[in-house]
Amino acid sequence: MEWSEELAGGLLQAAPDAILVMEGDGRIVLVNDRAEELYGWRRDELLGTHIEALVTDDARMMPSERRKRLDEGRAGPVGAVTTTIRRRDGKEIPVESSVSIVDTPQGRLAVCVIRDLSERARAEQEKARLRAEANVHRSQRLESLGQLAGGIAHDFNNMLGVIVNYANFVIEEAESPSPDLKAIAADAGQVVRAGQRGTDLTHQLLAFARREVVRPQVLDLNAVISSVEEMLRRSLGEHISLLVRASPGLPAVVCDPGQIEQLLVCLAVNARDAMPGGGDLVIDTSRHGDQVRLRVSDSGQGMPVDVMERAFEPFFTTKGSGGGSGLGLATVYGIVTQAGGEVSLASSVGLGTTVTVLLPASSDKSDLSPVLDKSPARGSGETLLVVEDEVALREVAGRILSGAGYRVLAASCGTAALELAEGHDGPIDLLLSDVIMPGMLGKELAERLTGVRPATRVLYMSGYAQPVLHSQGTLDPGVALLEKPFTADDLLAAVRDRLDD
Repeated sequence: MEWSEELAGGLLQAAPDAILVMEGDGRIVLVNDRAEELYGWRRDELLGTHIEALVTDDARMMPSERRKRLDEGRAGPVGAVTTTIRRRDGKEIPVESSVSIVDTPQGRLAVCVIRDLSERARAEQEKARLRAEANVHRSQRLESLGQLAGGIAHDFNNMLGVIVNYANFVIEEAESPSPDLKAIAADAGQVVRAGQRGTDLTHQLLAFARREVVRPQVLDLNAVISSVEEMLRRSLGEHISLLVRASPGLPAVVCDPGQIEQLLVCLAVNARDAMPGGGDLVIDTSRHGDQVRLRVSDSGQGMPVDVMERAFEPFFTTKGSGGGSGLGLATVYGIVTQAGGEVSLASSVGLGTTVTVLLPASSDKSDLSPVLDKSPARGSGETLLVVEDEVALREVAGRILSGAGYRVLAASCGTAALELAEGHDGPIDLLLSDVIMPGMLGKELAERLTGVRPATRVLYMSGYAQPVLHSQGTLDPGVALLEKPFTADDLLAAVRDRLDD
């Protein structure tokens, strides 16, 4: 079948690549529209031009086999190479070209198909740029993780050093011929205080990582500030003046009141440290569109730009050894973002610092829930199944609960707990289970146990409760959680509340 010239011309124009047809001496005799676009020359300017005028030195240095085939003029494809061409404006661009020798009634012709690789080259460059950025970000993340791990290790080593040594003092004094009870009590108090510092640091870390259990309520932000104002004044000292400017009629926000108090304390402590010679601290609130703005400003030393850029990093501090953990602003960042808000920082050296927090306004006008009496109540012989893989903590919980009048069944894991429950004839009033345990998570244990004993109440305990958390760190519906580490009062109050719920 012979193809018509019209069809051949249509195919030539429909091709997405530039096509040049040359006679044996290299003169161009036919081009398509794409060739005009690629080279920047009009068709009449390209026709009759020698191909050498359009190629670069790189193109002239083609592989010897390809050059030999072209020189010999043997019919058939010569092969494709990646090279460069020169446009009319002098710009050189990468292309892939393939040549085929064709015998026609008009003589032997060389058909050259040229594909523009500029987009591909740009895509490769963009990929390389993204890979480089990813490597930089990965390095920065690893550096931040190293800083985080080092900060945690440093602070906890200090606390553990206090706990271990003062606990040994307690043991030595208790084993002495004439124990000094006051000295024992004083040393034990140091252990408790170090443990409390560890607890506070853990809560800060969880808040920073947005893994702390959040119990949001409809809050009047002004009321929360008012409730902690006196405490803030005491922590600031007499050399710092605290001024609160609360805008009336603010819409409510939905936040965990404990976290808002923690946020205010962190910002107040930071401001105090920035004003060693005294100064002013201003806390003001206002409406900001569909958000509520909380602003904390001090007249302290301020921060240079390089410090501002790292201010929210965990364990980054300029206070020197023993001056602070470097978790204050990181904690604030975690609390605000977990509440769906935004936090920003403005500071100038010598002119002070302002931290601005924007929280989503709530349309809920309901009142705050009344504060319940959390004083612990004793048990009345109820049976509790305590499941905790950490031996010492399991013994502590059992000792507290037994001493409060509960009957305690203890197990080290989910499997052992189910076996213990199966062999127990009487009721099990409450399952007190750790959330994270090897072999079986607390949630699975609770589901299996209550499937057999539907009357059994469930109380989880954990320092990392992600498996029983809902979105935004709130508890799944119907879930009760006691956060570790807990005191005896915390444990007894939580158990009593769950049994009486």
